[in-house]
Amino acid sequence: MKKLHKVIASILFASLITGCVQNNDKSKVNNDNKNIENSTNDNIKEDSLNAGELITDNHKIEDEPRYGTPIVISYNGGICAGAPNIADIRGEFKERGIEVEYVSGESNVDALGTGKADASVGHITKFIPPTLNGVNMIFTSGAHTGCKSLYVLNDRKIESTKDLVGKTVGFPEPIGASDQNIALRFFHKDNIGVDEVKYKQVELSAIIQSLEKGEIQGAILTDEYADKFLKDGTLKRIRSLTWGDDFKNETCCVNAMNADFVEENPLMAKLYNEAVIETQIWIEEHPEEAAKILYDNNWASGDFDASVRMLDSYNWNVTFENTSNTFKTGFNEYKEMGIIKTEMDSDEFLKNYWQTIGLKDSDFK
Repeated sequence: MKKLHKVIASILFASLITGCVQNNDKSKVNNDNKNIENSTNDNIKEDSLNAGELITDNHKIEDEPRYGTPIVISYNGGICAGAPNIADIRGEFKERGIEVEYVSGESNVDALGTGKADASVGHITKFIPPTLNGVNMIFTSGAHTGCKSLYVLNDRKIESTKDLVGKTVGFPEPIGASDQNIALRFFHKDNIGVDEVKYKQVELSAIIQSLEKGEIQGAILTDEYADKFLKDGTLKRIRSLTWGDDFKNETCCVNAMNADFVEENPLMAKLYNEAVIETQIWIEEHPEEAAKILYDNNWASGDFDASVRMLDSYNWNVTFENTSNTFKTGFNEYKEMGIIKTEMDSDEFLKNYWQTIGLKDSDFK
């Protein structure tokens, strides 16, 4: 059987090496992007196959090797990645004859790439470099828009990204993860180079103190966490995925799956994807009920009302077209920034890593 994803396109993840590690600490490389080698030779797959083509009239789910076992979801908590969990509680998987279980505690990239997990939700552009480096995963649908913004102290003379040139931006996630990827795109949109701003991982509970001490001058935070600090006047927002005109319509997070699982179990993967998308459409109309499911099952914490507001601020009914366009935009920007160096173009990237498994936007009208 053809392999959907045995492509290793060699890349140089320059943001992890030049300008993105504070004080030139090159040991602080996130595991999502480790062991990257320099090379100029791309191995671009010529016979990519959408898994939907494997589901013929004679195909039976009972014949798939994982049938009767749970689909394993990598989930570390939070409202942004909670749609599969909500789908589980609402019985969407059971209705389709599949089961799920959860693993947590490690990077979703590592979990998907090693096969410890079959599915996960993650930030869209964070996923681009590791897939190009051979991590064995593909993308099956968008999850939602929005969720994080760039914040500064309200009483400091910082009004735009230009005021952060030569300064340090902090975030709770490791160097190379989604927080830094979001910051890089904010600055790139404003014509600020990857080496013109410094980056630093800071424990979430220490972010405000670190800003007040001047250790960092800006922070990438979830809008949910920053909500109370906006209300009390501590922070102000200067760039946003959720409300910025040039980002608010983009897909922020995507549903990803282990590529071998999809190839070997295409109908299970299609039914999983369908259940999650149907749930996301439901969340769009029922943010408070969705938040209650997450809180009742200890999958979310913090201020409940803030979570409801944030769930309501995202667009959960993102289309396949919107998500594929966002992948193209992120891919092209990463090439412009030098974060990835590959002969592959954005269309080839989608051909290799974007697999809707036979589903289309009109299926969900």
